[in-house]
Amino acid sequence: MTSDAMTESTEASLLARVAAYYTDKIHQHGSTPRGVDWRDVESQEMRFASLLRIIENDSAASLIELGCGYGALYGYLIRQDFDLDYLGYDISEEMVTAAKDLYPDEHSRFMIGSHPRRQADYCVASGIFNVRFDLSDHVWRCYLYKTLDVMAAVARKGFAFNCLTSFSDRERQESRLFYGNPGEMLNHCIKRYGRRVALLHGRPPYEFTLLIWHGSS
Repeated sequence: MTSDAMTESTEASLLARVAAYYTDKIHQHGSTPRGVDWRDVESQEMRFASLLRIIENDSAASLIELGCGYGALYGYLIRQDFDLDYLGYDISEEMVTAAKDLYPDEHSRFMIGSHPRRQADYCVASGIFNVRFDLSDHVWRCYLYKTLDVMAAVARKGFAFNCLTSFSDRERQESRLFYGNPGEMLNHCIKRYGRRVALLHGRPPYEFTLLIWHGSS
């Protein structure tokens, strides 16, 4: 199965499971890192810092986030004095409601969905490829690659995502989680999106981030 071979019904079923999982998390833990299945603020913001390297010095850029959760990245952008046109998407209605409640100002927008309806300069996603439930690596990888195509299409200048690394200690790996091979992901992105790609591995530990820039941007 390639990313093109994943049917709409298969993807819809998969997204419904993901939405239910994270809705349950925010019901349990509220608008906190644990509410989006992260351990703490420090590791969460370490991921944000890695992802935002895609922007470099493009201070007036627009940004789309897939899997925005309760808006933690937007809050981080405010604290770090980023002046970006931000739009967050999440497939959990409760997550989007929580984000709007936390950040009701006119500069932030949060919407329900997995396919952005407009383009932006950059697109990022943090943690959306981690929980694969009982699905095989093959099926989950097809979903992941299809989502990367969506991100590439909506990002005019570049996009970035993170993933758990297959080089994590075997005894600490969980069967419900997906551990991507960073070399395999790097090769896929170079072949499909071009050679302006950077791989950041091990910060936070047991994870990697891929940054992909389009053309001469």
